[in-house]
Amino acid sequence: MSTATMTWTDICAADDIIPNTGVCALVEGRHVAVFRVGPEQFYAIDNVDPKSGASVLSRGLVGNLGENIVVASPLYKNHFDLRTGACLELPECSVKAHVVDVEGGRIKVALAA
Repeated sequence: MSTATMTWTDICAADDIIPNTGVCALVEGRHVAVFRVGPEQFYAIDNVDPKSGASVLSRGLVGNLGENIVVASPLYKNHFDLRTGACLELPECSVKAHVVDVEGGRIKVALAA
């Protein structure tokens, strides 16, 4: 699916997200964590921690493990790759990664298929 045919949800101004943190947003009824890494990189993954079912991943610590840009779940400390949603410790607990666009200083998210 091309980005032109995706359904975009406006989340917030890019400057509303402090670098190396995340926020939670409701996108088409789904809890999504949107992260800002450094000044210009934005990522979105499901916000629900698969092990607990709690909507908490946006509150996790952002960092990197090797080449992976990750967030550590605040509950079980599993690391989720922000590019792919893959859980590095338990692949069966991976989450979906979503498409992020910055347009006119606004963050927009489209759900992955």
